[in-house]
This record gives sequence, C-alpha cells and structure tokens, in this order.
Amino acid sequence: MTTVAAYAAPAPKAPLERTAIERRAVREHDVLIDIKFAGICHSDIHQAREGWGEAIFPMVPGHEIAGVVSEIGPGVTKYKVGDRVGVGCLVDSCRECDNCKAGLEQHCTGGSVGTYNAIGKDGEPTYGGYSEKVVVDENFVVRIPEGLSLDEAAPLLCAGITTYSPLKHWGAAPGKKVAVIGLGGLGHMGVKIAHALGAEVTVLSQSLRKKDDGLKLGADHYYATSDENTFKELAGTFDLILSTVSAPLDFGAYLSLLRTGGALVNVGAPEEPIALNLFSLIGGNKTLAGSAIGGIAETQEMLDFCAEHGIGSEIELIAASEINEAYERVVNSDVRYRFVIDTATI
Repeated sequence: MTTVAAYAAPAPKAPLERTAIERRAVREHDVLIDIKFAGICHSDIHQAREGWGEAIFPMVPGHEIAGVVSEIGPGVTKYKVGDRVGVGCLVDSCRECDNCKAGLEQHCTGGSVGTYNAIGKDGEPTYGGYSEKVVVDENFVVRIPEGLSLDEAAPLLCAGITTYSPLKHWGAAPGKKVAVIGLGGLGHMGVKIAHALGAEVTVLSQSLRKKDDGLKLGADHYYATSDENTFKELAGTFDLILSTVSAPLDFGAYLSLLRTGGALVNVGAPEEPIALNLFSLIGGNKTLAGSAIGGIAETQEMLDFCAEHGIGSEIELIAASEINEAYERVVNSDVRYRFVIDTATI
C-alpha cells in the first residue's frame, strides 16, 4: 500500500478538501502511474453532489487521467517505466461477457468498475484522478501518443471518447451534415472531431456568444437555439445531431431538424426524465439514441486519431486549491472549455 495526497468530497454536496488515500501495492499486471494532470468532467460534479443517485464517500473524483508510468508489475507486457499513459472512466470489467470480448467494456454485463465512485473486484472503493498516483491493471491503461501534450490529452479520456465513439458509430464523414448541441467541455470536442472526420459541422447553442470560438474549432455554421427562426430554417437538415448538454431539451423540436432516417444521439445526461411525443420519431423514421464513452481499444484509436489530426482539448489549467471554484464555474458554463488540474499542486 502507498499513501498519496488527493482531493476528496467527504460527503454529498460538501466542498472537496485535501486528504490522504491508500493505493494498493502493484500486482502482477498492474501499472503505477504518477498522475500529471486530471480533467474535471461535469459528471464529477453530478456524482459528488449525488445528482445521479446514491454515491460512495469519501469520493476522489476524476476519470480524465494523464501521467507517466513509474512502476510495473512482473507480468506487465504493454508498458514500461517512463511511458506516457492515460486512464479513462473504467479500471476493470468482467472481461468474459460478450460485450467485453467485443471490446465494449463500457457495456460489461458482469459489471464494469468505474475509476471512482465504484467498488473494485477486491471489495475496496475506487478513487479517481484528483490525486498524485493511481494503480491500474495494464488492460485498462491507454498510451498517449507523443504528438499530444499531457495536459491537453487528459480530457480526451472522457470528453474525447464520449464524442468520438458516437460520431464514428453514426457515420460522421465527408458528405454528412452533423450538428452539435452545446459548445462546452463535450461539445467543443465534438466539433473538433466531427470536423476532422470530414463532416459539415453546425453548432446549436443557446446564444451566439461563443460563435467565434465555434468557427475557430472547426464548425462551418453556428446558430442560436433561442431564435425560433433557427428551427424553421434548419428543419430536415441533419444526418446526425449530437447532444452534449446536461439540461432537458425539447426533443421534438430537435428531432424536426433531422433528415429522414437521421439520428439524435445523447451523450449529455440530464438528471431529470424527459417527455417525448413519439410521432416526432415515427414521422421520418428517425432515431433517438444514447452513447456512453467507448471501450479501451476504441479509446486508444481516438487518442491516435487526435494525435494524427493535432486535436487536444481547449483547457484552463488550475491548481488543486481551485477545484471548488472550478465546479461552480462548470455549473455556470463559465469555462473555455475544460478545467484540468495540475496534480503537482496537490
């Protein structure tokens, strides 16, 4: 066991505070990672405040982890000391179900293990990336290519794969029209990746205040959803709409923007249920879908794609002492576009 410094929420809705946690000793197939940077995801806030249901406390959030390998177990074959690596939302799964065998560990039917707010196979709670070090099985570690800086790569471990996976699955490509709802931590990555995949990209945001940013990030068009003319002008336009917001939407209105056979895919997860008139799906043979991160192999594919295309996250680097302030700013949509903690400040 190794004692490391971390920032934890001691109870639901409580401010995060500096503390000490225990990391397990390195086992046969484990990698010990010196964490250099940890992204702040809106899901960290949902869980620390029990917005998605009962959680485990004390909680050390963080599933956007970038660092350097400092020790490996005797059976490790994929990594060596000094390698630049990342850890995303998962640290284990059953590895035996059909989904795991297909590389869809995020949908493990035997129960995947979250990087934090979960119970590991050893019966101990998992603690995330707001800490100095983490120990992870090599099969749930990914390699960060040299072309990506570690600080800009950290948010790719959640925000990057969360947008890359559905864009690939639903066919974002040259000749396709893709809309991204929201230009935040997820949305700005969706724009960058959809653009790099060759699609014609439109941002749908509440206002035009981030329009210049959106166009610089790769959007071809930018519309304000607060303008009712937007929904008239864009009716029947898109092959794919990616919703990245965590607020409940008028899904009927957004479904009207799809072409026949188009899909509206949700990666944002509102805490409240939604209402939907099913005729908005039936008319036009449309799809309303969801998507959750990606498997380990696809996460590596995403990182390699981002390195090839020079895609990192747009970040604000902060000290650990600024985490609570950062949480409030995320809730108020006051970040361009992802907070990343310099873990040297923990």
